[in-house]
Amino acid sequence: MRRLDMIFDVEVVEARAILKLWNLLRSWVSITERSQKRVSQKPAYSISASTTSIPSANREQRLRKSNQRSAMQGGSSGIGYGLKYQARCISDVKADTDHTSFLTGTLSLKEENEVHLIRLSAGGTELVCEGLFSHPSEIWDLASCPFDQRIFSTVYSTGESHGAAIWQIPELYGELNSPQLEKITPLGDNVGKIKCILWWPSGRHDKIISIDEENLSLWSLDMPRKAIQVQSQESAGMLHYLSGGAWDPHDVNAVAATNESSIQFWDLRTMKKANSIEHSHVRNVDYNPKKQHILVTAEDESGMCIWDLRKPKAPIQELPGHTHWTWAVRCNPEYEGLILVAPHSLPPSLTHSSGTDSTVNLWLASSSSGDELTSERLVDSPTRTMRLDPLLNSYSDYEDSVYGLAWSSREPWIFASLSYDGRVVVESVKLLLSRK
Repeated sequence: MRRLDMIFDVEVVEARAILKLWNLLRSWVSITERSQKRVSQKPAYSISASTTSIPSANREQRLRKSNQRSAMQGGSSGIGYGLKYQARCISDVKADTDHTSFLTGTLSLKEENEVHLIRLSAGGTELVCEGLFSHPSEIWDLASCPFDQRIFSTVYSTGESHGAAIWQIPELYGELNSPQLEKITPLGDNVGKIKCILWWPSGRHDKIISIDEENLSLWSLDMPRKAIQVQSQESAGMLHYLSGGAWDPHDVNAVAATNESSIQFWDLRTMKKANSIEHSHVRNVDYNPKKQHILVTAEDESGMCIWDLRKPKAPIQELPGHTHWTWAVRCNPEYEGLILVAPHSLPPSLTHSSGTDSTVNLWLASSSSGDELTSERLVDSPTRTMRLDPLLNSYSDYEDSVYGLAWSSREPWIFASLSYDGRVVVESVKLLLSRK
């Protein structure tokens, strides 16, 4: 049995390496094609950036921005912004209550990576780069601090090495010739390969969580001293490979962690697993911030599941409809049941479909009768499920897989999406909501 496990582990590693190599090859081809087009034709969009955010000598050379509102595919009217390199992660700047802002970071193996602070203009017609900062290594996860708009975390790697850190944007970044990020503190060496960092769900607090391949760690962050230490840590077990998770906004003692075969629910008071859902191939997970006990998962098998954690044996809603597996899912912070889903795309030659599935779908989930799912009703009506209203919209403004999704906390009818080729698109769903 041990030999079989070893063979299986080797096959998994080889499969992951092949997939990563394929994505890198596709990105190289995409970049080459775009470069050839730029040489042969005039750009179809203009450059527009904040005059105080980036050194003037480097602005047009370093920023290839598409900040002009234009009519896009599928009848949508998004605002585009182009990163210099490929990217996977984007985060809403929740602590910025004066602007609709997003942070995003690049994923280049050979070039110097960048963190972009992007803001939506007051008129909502363009995206403005308010800050561009160098970052060492490929950025695989990025999360903005919920109580300080200048602080954020990243998970990064450089080939074989990897790490994570808390960063601070310089206070006068708009007036400096070469603004540099300040590394407040790295996360310690007593953890494995970190997959993501979770901030305390709301308000100012000194606790953060890291999820690495084998452990869930609760950290205590001392901002004045620029120090961090592990408060408690627990292993997920030898048979599990953690890949991500989410912090319950309704219960700060509860965290969901995903692995290849289940969703684990941890109690931070004891650092023990309180429950689990045996459900394979979950790639992403998010709690419904407007309704307690509701969890949404992105599935390998081309869809999304909605769960009521009081009755976890089966999802209360399964949503198929994507050609390939689903990378990301995000619940709206204010509008009940509004869910963004981002599927993965593959070349047509690798699928039975006639094209790719590089889209973001907007769904509206609601209970079948509109009332609350109480414990008594769950017992009385074991077949009760949530119904999914018709698809509100499908956004197809992408040439590559969409990895990053973020709702705006300040204007919850606005969301940002990020495709692997470095394209950020910001959309408004206000008109769609007014029709419901």
